[in-house]
Amino acid sequence: MDYNDTQTNEFPLGIIRKREYPEMLKNMTSPPPKLFVRGKFPAPENQKYLCVVGSRSWTSYGRDSTRRLIYGLKGYPITIVSGLAVGIDSIAHMAALEAGLHCVAFPGSSLDWEEIYPQIHLDLAKRIVASGGALLSPWEPGYPIGNWAFPARNRLMAGLSHATLIIEAGQKSGSLMTAKYAENFNRDVFAVPGHIHAEQSYGTHMLIRRGAALITSPRDILSELGFRLPRIGRAGACNDLYISLPSTIAEDKISLSILGILRLEDSNTDDLLEKTNITIPVLCEKLSLLELEGLIKMDGSTITLVRN
Repeated sequence: MDYNDTQTNEFPLGIIRKREYPEMLKNMTSPPPKLFVRGKFPAPENQKYLCVVGSRSWTSYGRDSTRRLIYGLKGYPITIVSGLAVGIDSIAHMAALEAGLHCVAFPGSSLDWEEIYPQIHLDLAKRIVASGGALLSPWEPGYPIGNWAFPARNRLMAGLSHATLIIEAGQKSGSLMTAKYAENFNRDVFAVPGHIHAEQSYGTHMLIRRGAALITSPRDILSELGFRLPRIGRAGACNDLYISLPSTIAEDKISLSILGILRLEDSNTDDLLEKTNITIPVLCEKLSLLELEGLIKMDGSTITLVRN
């Protein structure tokens, strides 16, 4: 990388050329000859790039789905790619940062700090770089940017990524354009189903009808990306290791089964009863113990694994 950044020495601006691109970006149709970059790019080796985009007019369902799905990828070699935009894009970036995942953001602008678009996400952009992620743009500082820039950056996001995940998209959402680019580049497209009466569900339901992978849990994403997942036995137990568990938990198969289920996604008592095949009194006893040990959190009907 090379570039003389006269603006600031904080997260200096560099140039990455085509020969340095990760294979997915290098082999997309008509990749740019160079990209401006702040931060660490490419990502660490053997990463899967997952583009996550969605509606700017997000709903609480879309927000919560984004957070839960991305946080469930914690610990896996996955880079979250998005556009820094208001809505699902920025929610995805923030969830990825909280999960300790590598991030790549394509703002619809140059990477001059005063030109970053949108400016309300300037602090988020700096957090991404400070955390070990990167900002990318094909435009040098001072280059005049218009609405045409957003399709151009969406194309790069889809080209870089092994798959694109759409979480809420109205009929005219730019996220559908990103999905179309992904299809044109022979990349996978994933979509989260929504409420049948919600305007923001139009795009995701349309994509699912056209063959996009239906995503309802982090496990769905991991499976579609080709990761080998811990087996879930009849009782639902994950066979991977839990370290530093109290002996009362580590030696209890039912408690481990519950933790295995919650490690993949939030749950509720009805779901846990079905998956563990135990009685209500036994489940209540185990949940109380797990909550006392600080391993789970119960909020109304939702049961969540507490992740340190």
